[in-house]
Amino acid sequence: MMTSNTSLPAPLRSPLLETNNRIAHGFFTRQGGVSSGIYDSLNVGIGSKDDVDCVQENRRRVAGYFDLPAQSLQTLYQVHSPTVVTITEPLPSPRPQADAMVTNVPGLILGSLSADCGPVLFCEPDAGIIGSAHAGWRGALGGVLENTVEAIVNLGGERSKIRAVLGPCIGQDNYEVGAEFVAEFTAINQDYAQYFRPSANRGRKMFDLWQFIVDRLSASGVQAASLDLCTYADEARFFSYRRTTHRKEPDYGRQIAAIAIRK
Repeated sequence: MMTSNTSLPAPLRSPLLETNNRIAHGFFTRQGGVSSGIYDSLNVGIGSKDDVDCVQENRRRVAGYFDLPAQSLQTLYQVHSPTVVTITEPLPSPRPQADAMVTNVPGLILGSLSADCGPVLFCEPDAGIIGSAHAGWRGALGGVLENTVEAIVNLGGERSKIRAVLGPCIGQDNYEVGAEFVAEFTAINQDYAQYFRPSANRGRKMFDLWQFIVDRLSASGVQAASLDLCTYADEARFFSYRRTTHRKEPDYGRQIAAIAIRK
């Protein structure tokens, strides 16, 4: 059963991805669902401890925004990896352990779940190819963004025509890390020190995940942008793993960024 228009959530959108009527996308907030309590209200995290029926209804509403049935919404078993899968049909069960997907098949909604990590949506409008990636620091450092770009090129996309947008994720003002975290980056490239500024706490740094992701995307030869919205700071609109951890709450919800080629 399709969702009525009155119950559809209203996601954020980026002008960079609004290229033609063939491709639809949305960076969904935590608003517009049926979950309650700490999951209020559009929690789409299958791995959360939320009521399963509520999660399924929330996912149905996300699919309804694209005017597609719930089974069209594809999400991976995300493991902070650089792994990308190319899909031509709904994912099997159990879901693949990977962190990005690409397709050129209309009617499949590619979704990336997050609660501080960076959800990135991709499209190559001329070739009719889309992608989604879950890019936390480990996945971004490991190459999930570049691998997604390569997967789109392998499907026939032209690199310079690929557009990629980073959705809401934790901002530098709220992303404090230790020396060992910084060392993991600078061991790969000393220039990565630019993404860290001193914290008010001695020996700690503040990490700029936003700029790190956008710069990696730009260096891969695609058109890149960011919504520059912090999940930690904006509790009204976004779930945040780090905020939940600081409050010692028992669990947290996940929002979704999604993209589809219209049938």
